[in-house]
Amino acid sequence: MDWKLFATTFGTLFVAELGDKTQLACMLFAAKSQKPWTVFLASSLALVLVSFLGVLVADAVCRYVSGEVLKKVAGTAFVVLGALIWLDKM
Repeated sequence: MDWKLFATTFGTLFVAELGDKTQLACMLFAAKSQKPWTVFLASSLALVLVSFLGVLVADAVCRYVSGEVLKKVAGTAFVVLGALIWLDKM
């Protein structure tokens, strides 16, 4: 196992998920239901499956598109979305 990649991935996703809408939704479900372990297990499974699908799609896409092209497309998409948000078009 590549521990550097593991730590980088874990750290990046952990920080990115703090305080986002997923965490807030989990907090609300747990508070409303008073069943935190059920919410924890269900949300954990959902996040694992979403991550699994993301990795599968990325693996399939990377077979046909180079990493350099993907970086440029992703960068362009972020700039366009940022511009649309800044211009209040979204």
